[in-house]
Amino acid sequence: MVKPVVSAMNAWTCIVVSAFAIVILSVIGALFKTGSHTVMGTTDDPEDGGAVAGAVFGAVIIYAGFFAFCGFQALLHMRESRRGAITLS
Repeated sequence: MVKPVVSAMNAWTCIVVSAFAIVILSVIGALFKTGSHTVMGTTDDPEDGGAVAGAVFGAVIIYAGFFAFCGFQALLHMRESRRGAITLS
């Protein structure tokens, strides 16, 4: 039987933060990929928007991994609470 590694509160907090990060970083990555004037309009901005977009989408993949891991942890906590286990959190 698999036991949760993190507390239920940490798992749900990680889910919320990861979901927001995935949405926000996806929008930022899409802006860089399309070369939007919003993120590529001044001389201080990077010249290669595709490279920046690749790095941002890499972060999205990492946050998706966090989301999956924390979602699994939350499911384990829900399964334990249905069976009447006592948590020490």
